[in-house]
Amino acid sequence: MALRPEFSLGHSEFNEFLFALVGEEKSGLELTVLSALTRLGIDPWREAARLSGLPKETAARIFATTIASLPPGKWSASDSMGIAVRLVERLPRHYTAVSQAPPAETLLERKTRGLPLWLGAFLKMLAAGKPPRR
Repeated sequence: MALRPEFSLGHSEFNEFLFALVGEEKSGLELTVLSALTRLGIDPWREAARLSGLPKETAARIFATTIASLPPGKWSASDSMGIAVRLVERLPRHYTAVSQAPPAETLLERKTRGLPLWLGAFLKMLAAGKPPRR
């Protein structure tokens, strides 16, 4: 099975983020985001896609927690947020502002979502005060 283009190593929009340096490990080796996420058992491309869909501040907070869960390197735990902010800047932006979000559904629509169509229609008619036709 071929990889989707966004997950392709050669042309992924996430390469700048995934191949960025998190920091230096205690052994002296450089640790990239790709290696760090893989070591933690996190799919790097999925995580990059997820983070790019969030506001930068939220993505940085989440990623700082991820960095803090790594084995200690030549950085301290207090550096996690600064590292995360620097790295999140390399993500493409897929976040859509709230003002561009679709209109919120009504409480009745939310409660009837997932019900069989006829039952949802019946409940909406009852809520509107119209008796069902016979």
